[in-house]
Amino acid sequence: MLVLTRKGGQEIVIDGRVRVTILAVGGDRVRVGITAPPEIRVDRAEVHERLVESAESR
Repeated sequence: MLVLTRKGGQEIVIDGRVRVTILAVGGDRVRVGITAPPEIRVDRAEVHERLVESAESR
């Protein structure tokens, strides 16, 4: 796992195609914006896990 420290407005670029932008930091919450090509699916971890479980049960 890569651990980075970023400030609001700063970005992380993944594979030159996915941008993760820190939108706001407040208290114990961080707002993150993700820009990715349409063929790359972006889900919250809990949603992704439900989708995987659903696909496995078919």
